[in-house]
Amino acid sequence: MKILWITALGVGGATIVGSMIGFFFHDVSHKVNDMILSFAAGIMLAAAVIGLILPAMDLVQRGEMWLPVAGIFGGALFLNAMDRLTPHLHKLSGVDMEKHEHNKNLDGALLFMLAVAIHNLPEGMAAGVGFAGENTKAAMTVAVGIALQNIPEGIITVSPLIMAGVKRKRAFFLGTVTAMIEVLGTVVGYSLAGISQKILPLALAFAGGTMLYIISDEMIPETHSHGYERVATYSLLLGLVLMLVMDAVM
Repeated sequence: MKILWITALGVGGATIVGSMIGFFFHDVSHKVNDMILSFAAGIMLAAAVIGLILPAMDLVQRGEMWLPVAGIFGGALFLNAMDRLTPHLHKLSGVDMEKHEHNKNLDGALLFMLAVAIHNLPEGMAAGVGFAGENTKAAMTVAVGIALQNIPEGIITVSPLIMAGVKRKRAFFLGTVTAMIEVLGTVVGYSLAGISQKILPLALAFAGGTMLYIISDEMIPETHSHGYERVATYSLLLGLVLMLVMDAVM
């Protein structure tokens, strides 16, 4: 349980670190933003497959393969439903606000934070669910992956808020709130998965499905919409390879 809390604080703390960076360095170009976001996508992709989906497959018998498959699609459908209630991140990422630096649309900024918070909850659950199983190595892979991608995520979360006219201290506070939601998700994920080992494969796959959905529906389209597709692709590969190497040496 001690390592779970350390992980929860580490995952949430990474978001706060990213928020602090975004607090001081908020005026980034499309190219830099796309590189950072793609790097984070590569890390998330590796963490989802290596640390969540493959372990879920290993926990079931051949005739039960439908369980993790259902979990993957269940996670994707869950975030699809959430996206119907909140705006897509790329619509409120702040990239079009560079020409309107004094935009005071606080409602839009708060909606953006709501979208981030909703996405952070299953991310935290992904870290917590992993520690409910016996594969601590896989759980650490997921936790480290989420923590690493939370740093650039914190940057691209706080920066648009400041660019939209939100005061710096308030923007940092809201970024911290999303971090706390991720800490909560870590504890919730561990608790729910610990109820029964039978639901662990489903929970692992569900968390993996949410991460895959974020990558495909939010992150990749955003990084391929400003003319920097090539550098975004190599940034994603860099993040993916980094996680593969970390998994091999851990």
